[in-house]
Amino acid sequence: MTGGAAGIGLAVVERFLAEGACVGVLDRSEGDLATIGSADGRLIAVTGDVTAYDDNVRAVRETVDAFGKLDVFVGNAGIFDYFAPLVGFDGADLSSAFDEIFAVNVKGYLLGARAAVPELLKSDGPSIIFTVSNSGFYASGGGPLYTASKHAVVGVVRELAYELAPKIRVNGVAPGGTITGLRGIEDLGQGGNVLSSVPGIADMMSVTNPLQYAQQPADHAGLYLLLASAENSRAVTGVVINSDGGLGVRGLNQPSGGLELATGAMRNDVRSP
Repeated sequence: MTGGAAGIGLAVVERFLAEGACVGVLDRSEGDLATIGSADGRLIAVTGDVTAYDDNVRAVRETVDAFGKLDVFVGNAGIFDYFAPLVGFDGADLSSAFDEIFAVNVKGYLLGARAAVPELLKSDGPSIIFTVSNSGFYASGGGPLYTASKHAVVGVVRELAYELAPKIRVNGVAPGGTITGLRGIEDLGQGGNVLSSVPGIADMMSVTNPLQYAQQPADHAGLYLLLASAENSRAVTGVVINSDGGLGVRGLNQPSGGLELATGAMRNDVRSP
């Protein structure tokens, strides 16, 4: 897994370990992995850069050396643009910020997958899973750079599902607004930004989806487990599962139609007088 030392990635690592899996993580630092401990020798951390192919190859090699094989690759490392609008850029800033976010959010996934494929081909029922985002489907989940990068990942899922079939299944999980420490674009001075520290972020996230809920990293982890399992998702490939509180059914007038039910104020006057 790339980007497994914090946020959604860490939650997925914890869930995989809880199910008895052995996990190798490639990240810029060990982050919160130290809080897990050794997991009885079932967890290794490789420090490196997901935008460097050699680091991805090294992570795959160390994982296989430690555990004997590779069954699943999860591309999860990502950065955010903190809603930076197009008109807020000058040309030079736009160019460098585009290169940085696409290097991590798109190229990093492709490099990781390319490094993993030779070992995955040796496995029985291998799987590739990419973290997408609600921004891969809808506007305003970020600025144009983040939104474009996540739309690109949807394309990567579909193309690789075609190219790597019938041997390797390729799918994605698209979380909605989730309370994480997602960092920003260094070239825009956002490297020290932490999404979970934005004032009022939980309220902002919860009011946008029908479930009226600001998601936590662990809310998405089970979907990665499902897609990793050949037993439970053998016929699933080229699919992105939306885990976003129901954004796709958000109403025009209000986020959800059951707000009265939630408050106990059911109406029975459905007939016209």
